[in-house]
Amino acid sequence: MTERRSILSGSTFEEQIGYARAVIDGDWVHVSGTTGFDYTTMTIAEDVVEQAEQCLRNIEAALSEARCTFADVVRVRYLLPDRADFEPCWPTLRRAFGEVRPAATMLMCGLADSRMKIEIEVYARRITA
Repeated sequence: MTERRSILSGSTFEEQIGYARAVIDGDWVHVSGTTGFDYTTMTIAEDVVEQAEQCLRNIEAALSEARCTFADVVRVRYLLPDRADFEPCWPTLRRAFGEVRPAATMLMCGLADSRMKIEIEVYARRITA
């Protein structure tokens, strides 16, 4: 039987909306769109680069709980309300994904909270021995 397990981060949004930070489904790990909120304090920085760094910390925590790392990421999707905010994030994103080179897409769209400047979702494949 294929393992299916939810990973929760403690974000109040997970309870309010009804989703999990990530779902493990067999070898696949689906990480929900993740914003720059620090889930321990439920605060968010104003700067988009700081938000991107926090997004990656949040994603890294979910991947770690799923026994994965950024090296296992095969797909990443970036969601931003303002395209001008994307390029300042590139060095931060390159540190996480530059060696991995996952398939990637950037979309411009509104996010759930006007303080959110970037949201990142990833798909990873766990290598099981």
